[in-house]
This record gives sequence, C-alpha cells and structure tokens, in this order.
Amino acid sequence: MNFTLRQLRAFLALARTGSFTLAAESLYITQSALSGLIKELEQALGTKLVDRSTRRVYLTDTGERLYPMLDAAVHDLDDVMHRAIDQQAMQSGLVRVAASQLLASTLMPELIADYQRQHPASRIKLVDAPVEDVMARVFSGEVELGIGPEREPNSDITSTRLFDGPFMAAFPQDHPLARHKRLRWSQLAPYPVITLQGQFTELLIQDLRKADPGLSFSPATEVAYMATALSMVKAGLGVALCIPYAASLVDVYGLKMSPVGTPEVRRKFEVFTRRGRSLSPAAQSFLDFVGPKIRSMPHLQ
Repeated sequence: MNFTLRQLRAFLALARTGSFTLAAESLYITQSALSGLIKELEQALGTKLVDRSTRRVYLTDTGERLYPMLDAAVHDLDDVMHRAIDQQAMQSGLVRVAASQLLASTLMPELIADYQRQHPASRIKLVDAPVEDVMARVFSGEVELGIGPEREPNSDITSTRLFDGPFMAAFPQDHPLARHKRLRWSQLAPYPVITLQGQFTELLIQDLRKADPGLSFSPATEVAYMATALSMVKAGLGVALCIPYAASLVDVYGLKMSPVGTPEVRRKFEVFTRRGRSLSPAAQSFLDFVGPKIRSMPHLQ
C-alpha cells in the first residue's frame, strides 16, 4: 500500500467533521484538493472509505473501522514528532516563526536582530509565507509561532492579539494628497485605490461600512503583493493602502504615506499557536520580547 500522511490527515478531518467544507477549512486547503486526497487514499487502499450525500458525508463500514485506529496512530506520531522537535529547540535555543510575507520583509528582520543581540545563544528561523498559509504552518507543526493579520477562529489554533495599526495611503512625493498630514477616506475617492486581495480588502470594506454606512469605498485594483501595489503607485497608477509597518518598503519605492482616518479603521495582527501545546522556553522568550517592543513603536500607536 502506498499512501501518505497528508492523505490520512484528510480522511481524519473528513471523518471528524462529516463535511468537505469544514474539513478543507480545518486543513487550510481547497475542497477540490481534499477530494483529490480522499480519492488517492481510497485508490491506494483499494476500498471506498466515504459515501457522499447532498448534505453530509458518511463513512463506509471500512471507514468506520479505520477511523479510530488511524486517529490514534496519527495522534501518537504527532506527539512523537513534537517531542523530538521541542527537545531539539530547547537544546539549541531555536525558535521557528512563520510570518506573512510583508511582515517578514519589513518588521520581523529588525525584531529578530534586536532579540538575537540580547540572546546570542538563541536562533530564530523565520519562515515567510502567504497570509493564508501562516496558520497552516502552525497547525502542521513546522513552526511554533505564527504572526499575521487576524483570521477567523479555529478550534485547533489559539490566536492572541499582538498589535494593531491604522490604514495608511501611499502615494508619490508630489501627489496632491502629500499636502495633508492626515487624510479622510472621502479624499481618496478621486483616485484609483490599489489594495491587497482577500481578507485585507474584504474586512476593510466591512469595517468602513459599519463605521460610516454612507461612505462609498471600492478599490480600483486588488493585487496579491504589496510590492506590486507600490510599483503601480510609483508608476502613477493610483494610491495604495497599507499598514504602518510597511514604511521601510514604501521608502524603498521613494513614496510617501499618510494615515487615513475619519472614520479610523485599524487592522489587528495576531500570534497563532497550537491549542493545548505549551511553547518552548525559547519561543516564549521571543514572544515576551517582541510583543512589548512592537506595541511601543510610535507609528503603531
């Protein structure tokens, strides 16, 4: 038999939730990817494991027999791997941290350097990841800590607020908006606004609608990466929205940024950890260091 741990996790999640939608969300993959993993596992075992109906997924007799045994086996394997990794981390002072790509390229390097100057025996392994992958890296055990924008609660992940910051508008130095130290959302209306895809924009629109139902806001362009947005701004294609920690990247592109308020909308950033698992001493030390340091930064007040 030739099957993978990923396929087994897919089956366990599906058996536990009884729903392709919920199982896919818990594993941070698409429903089509989950369906593919289940089919591959069934082909490898030579038997059907689940029956699908319009509303729910049911285990076959074989699936019912396999579920408790596989659940125990995978749980034991996870426990062994976490103990081995945690022991290595405690001995070496290694901390594994996943951060969203923009955080990893702006705020995190300086924090890591400051921490390692004060704790020379410790080593931080930074994993830069797409925003939607940060929690998945924590869930898989690849990292102990994940840092990124707020996300929907998850039963396997604990999230703790780390900091929040206002939205900023980035524009060329000679742009008409550069005359203002602080902007109103209505002042952005004459210009094409460039934002990031996904929950960055979705949550912003929701929050603005709650704060001022009469305010109309619709971005002209949504892109995957902040570097793309800032390149477009530099080329005169619009005004980009970002969070203050992107200041170093904004400077690289020779742009200026100003806070946008009235109404003020802030974006929350969180630390993600595995629910029910204690942090290693090194990881807890790093978290205790970065939290107060980030919150004391003037531009995030």
